[in-house]
Amino acid sequence: MNKALNILVIGSGGREHAIVKKCIDSPLCDHVIAAPGNGGIAESIDCFPIAVDAIDELVALAQNESIDFVIVGPEVPLCLGIVDALKAVNIPAYGPTQEAAQLESSKSFCKDFFHRHNIPTAKYATFDEVPSALDYLDANSAPIVVKASGLAAGKGVIIAQTIEEAKSAVQSMLIDKSFGTSGTQIVIEEFLEGEEVSIHAIVSNGTFLCLSPSQDHKRIGENDTGLNTGGMGAYAPTSMMTDDLQEIINSTIIVPTIKGLESDGIPYNGTLYAGLMLTKDGPKILEYNVRFGDPETQVMLPLVEDDFIALLYASATNQTLPESIKLSNNKCMTVVIASQGYPENYPKGDLIKFPSELPEKTDIIHAGTLLKEGKIYSNGGRVLSITSQDETILKAREKIYSLCEAIDYKAKYYRNDIAHREIKRLNV
Repeated sequence: MNKALNILVIGSGGREHAIVKKCIDSPLCDHVIAAPGNGGIAESIDCFPIAVDAIDELVALAQNESIDFVIVGPEVPLCLGIVDALKAVNIPAYGPTQEAAQLESSKSFCKDFFHRHNIPTAKYATFDEVPSALDYLDANSAPIVVKASGLAAGKGVIIAQTIEEAKSAVQSMLIDKSFGTSGTQIVIEEFLEGEEVSIHAIVSNGTFLCLSPSQDHKRIGENDTGLNTGGMGAYAPTSMMTDDLQEIINSTIIVPTIKGLESDGIPYNGTLYAGLMLTKDGPKILEYNVRFGDPETQVMLPLVEDDFIALLYASATNQTLPESIKLSNNKCMTVVIASQGYPENYPKGDLIKFPSELPEKTDIIHAGTLLKEGKIYSNGGRVLSITSQDETILKAREKIYSLCEAIDYKAKYYRNDIAHREIKRLNV
């Protein structure tokens, strides 16, 4: 296409800041704005204070600002049908329809889909009442997994080490409403052993392209201890992923998903983010998300050497994707700096001081930040993603941790062991 695009990026996290940076670098982009954005995004482009769930307001913004293309970052607007709403006013948007987004908005829908299309996953059962859930637990053994069926920002998963702990999780979700309406239905599933890997595919018109396979670190504490979070760091690519393994994943999981959706009368365009467990019996899918992961986006996007925005636009306009995607041979890693107390109670409003110079191929991606009178303040649980790429994961890691140390704010917290499995695997 000849015409450069006016682009709106929806969202306020590190994922969206990374996408905005790709927009700015893309020859396809004439002008880019964000809603609501964050402090780091606001330093380079105009941001509009509209919440991600305010669908009508976001559509009106796109119309008023003569937007040609919308990139939807988070899951909430996708699950509320923003792609459908934008399509109704002839504005292409990257992401699935509301119907297709059920793969993420309803874990029970997703698990039933796997079962129906013979996609390898954990054994499971769905419940909306406590007695039947407790009976099921009594008939099974721990460890066992209890999940809120609806959206819970990556936190609605309890890996129970004992049946008593699982019963407590059931009570918490169904009776105490610890995840609100997201937990009115729960899924209890078999605990799968192995290592997790994230596969992100851009899907369009029955074709797909996979980005670099990555590994996230969900737990707040080092050695993967403590509460689940939205993600405390990631790296890509992971050495666990061989060409053969990728082919198995494509043929047993990604392709059957795309074809299964098609046969169910649900065409799918957008991101398929497969959370996989590499078990002794082969790869099995834990769940799907229908948007890019955060912080995985921060390590995948720097490795894309093609025009990333052109690929997203091709998907949004239902074009057949190219046969391959050009990815760097470098390794990329990110460490999330959070506010102490996250994922529970944490302070906001701390002034953040940054070093004047950054190491080569290193970047500071903002998430929970606020720009006020030219200064950046903390404004969320996950505040920054410190990202670097280099020939080896160790070189990238060294640059990141020296920068984490140099960034100054009162409640700063980060894990010191991101990519520990990869480093152990490589024996370096």
